[in-house]
Amino acid sequence: MSIASAETIRVLGAREHNLRNISIELPKNKITVFTGVSGSGKSSIVFDTIAVESQRQLYATFPAFILNFLPRYERPHAEAIENLTAPVIIDQKAVGGGPRSTVGTMTDIYALIRAMFARFGSPSTGLVYDYSFNTPQGMCPDCDGLGMAITADPDKLVDKTKSLNEGALLLPGYNVGSGDWQMYANSGRFDADKKLADYTPVEWHELLHGSGGKVELAFAKGTWNANYEGVADKFTRTRLNRDTSGLSEKTREQIQKFLTEGVCPACDGARLNPKALATKINGRTIADWSRAQVSDLIEVLAEITDPAAHGLADATRIALERVADIGLGYLSLDRATSTLSGGEGQRLKMIKHLGSTLVGMTYIFDEPSVGLHPRDVGRLNRMLEALRDKGNTVLVVEHDPDVIRIADHIVDVGPRAGVHGGEVMFTGSFADLQRADTLTGQGLRRAFRVKDEFRAATGELTVAGASAHNLKNVTIGIPTGILTVVTGVAGSGKSSLIRDEFMPRYPESVFVDQSAIAASSRSTPATYLGLMDPIRKLFAKATGEPASLFSFNSDGACTECGGRGAIITEIAYMDPVTTHCESCDGRRFSERVLALTLRGKSIADVLELSAEEAVEFFSEKALNAKLRTMNEVGLNYLSLGQAMSTLSGGERQRIKLATQLQNSGTVYVLDEPTTGLHMSDVDTLLTLMDGLVERGNTVIVIEHNLDVVAHADWVIDLGPDGGKNGGEVVFTGTPAELLSDEVSLTGEYLRRYKNAPAPVA
Repeated sequence: MSIASAETIRVLGAREHNLRNISIELPKNKITVFTGVSGSGKSSIVFDTIAVESQRQLYATFPAFILNFLPRYERPHAEAIENLTAPVIIDQKAVGGGPRSTVGTMTDIYALIRAMFARFGSPSTGLVYDYSFNTPQGMCPDCDGLGMAITADPDKLVDKTKSLNEGALLLPGYNVGSGDWQMYANSGRFDADKKLADYTPVEWHELLHGSGGKVELAFAKGTWNANYEGVADKFTRTRLNRDTSGLSEKTREQIQKFLTEGVCPACDGARLNPKALATKINGRTIADWSRAQVSDLIEVLAEITDPAAHGLADATRIALERVADIGLGYLSLDRATSTLSGGEGQRLKMIKHLGSTLVGMTYIFDEPSVGLHPRDVGRLNRMLEALRDKGNTVLVVEHDPDVIRIADHIVDVGPRAGVHGGEVMFTGSFADLQRADTLTGQGLRRAFRVKDEFRAATGELTVAGASAHNLKNVTIGIPTGILTVVTGVAGSGKSSLIRDEFMPRYPESVFVDQSAIAASSRSTPATYLGLMDPIRKLFAKATGEPASLFSFNSDGACTECGGRGAIITEIAYMDPVTTHCESCDGRRFSERVLALTLRGKSIADVLELSAEEAVEFFSEKALNAKLRTMNEVGLNYLSLGQAMSTLSGGERQRIKLATQLQNSGTVYVLDEPTTGLHMSDVDTLLTLMDGLVERGNTVIVIEHNLDVVAHADWVIDLGPDGGKNGGEVVFTGTPAELLSDEVSLTGEYLRRYKNAPAPVA
């Protein structure tokens, strides 16, 4: 039954990407969750149709001068999109913000804290800007408020295994016999045959930082008495403390090799000058507040008894509690936003908007449960409900059943991915979806199973004394030859253990994450997987033409659109208009090239093939093997010519994995590979992992998804909580053993899922 149109967002005839002329109505002031397999068209509806049109119409209300500074959006392919409200898009894109952006500045909590110290600190300057590391009044003069200093790295300047006579000085121009080398070898301060590793502390200091006295240097034209200066000090004076803009790129790269970034010694990383750091509240400086994890800072604010400070202290505490409530209580306000994961950044964006008094908005989320342990999903749900209850419309693209469960309205897209998707398969309630004959409905009905047979490890990779970030001197053995899952709540130390401790010790391991792929705007799966060169050669052999003719980046490009397939027209501040290239009919190649065929298909026809179709078309062994890897990682629906820029984080991770699948005896490290995956796609992923292990590889997975945890041969659970309350190994063993562990939070939720009653079909 249709909902009254005045209370709905209406989309009519949407055809963006793979959408098949769909029409839907979405209730306002409710939570609507969009489900469906990866690539089914969920994001095409929510982000590429509704969000783009909302932004486009909102920006159209701004003056022309402002429009010049805003992104430009093209009208989505749809007959009509009606009853929109102002959008707030909270996605997983990196927060960024540069080196001066922190959790405190991003959430505006640091501004409240600066006000606290300016008004109630002692001794106080009384000026809020005096406590900002982004203003000249407050920043540390040595590091300009960055908290970091670039210095010469002694371990890179010299080779301690050698003596001066053996060439221990590694800087360019310091080779044995040179004038710079003589400064130290002829100084009389060192035994030139003594290895630097055997130097006393006094000798080591003299070599790096010594000064005073003259040293005679011999040159072809005579001698020269030079003032002695330590290697590190001289390098800093002549290379670092000077304008390098006039140096060549090669010289700058050479200098970079001898540098290290460390904490600023003047402010000890606090970013502020001594005047700002002298102010205290209850014996703590503003740097102490910024370094404390959020959960501890809430307790610090509770200690403030000054009645005059209560209003500001309460506002700060409420803002901090929002951060803790979403499961980010382990963060500190001085944490750089560039170090946040996509999920952490998205949740911090949520917190910022929760403090807003605007209502009647449309909040749009892209898988907000990413990076969340099942323990924390309930907190996320409460925040989504709070946004709705304030009088907003909430649209969520999501795969997590616990998030889907709280929806007022659900849209299930499918039936499958790519050309096999793009249709609305179901709309209604969660209870009705559980009974629906869709892949999502089937996934919600299936019983949760914990594996009870496990592979035996063939060996062990040891990490000893791990102390990165919050890790508490952890020593752990990671089994080889099996599937190991490293889990734990957000902030427990999973990534610190694997990324920061395991990978540097075992750099030959293949690390596959969801970061952007270094590729041009014209890159495609075919180019990334190295398929294009052999495909072009096949066309050249079949047609007698040069291989370069079959590239839309080279000789074969349509001259009208330059190989883009479309012509983009941008005029001043108006919306960009993309028009279909009539010359090549959007196929990017010239008419001459399109007339040339291989087995009845042109090069454009081949690039339009999906991976599953291409496997059937190409019988050539090398090509076929690479195409099969795309199918194995669940990307069978991607076309060979699809732009890489359109891939989701999960798809990027899987296509990276596809390039590595032919190895054996390799250690694979996967970072949350279920991101963006539907329940049915997780089964494909598990099959892929099993295949890797069966080929003699070791697979280590950082993951929260309980289906993956339950399928592991071995589980390493970190915790017991996040931040300072984490950093310990609370459990190691099989998933079956984890079920009975009383300490592990992962074990608790594994029991809940296993014992949950099955839905009625």
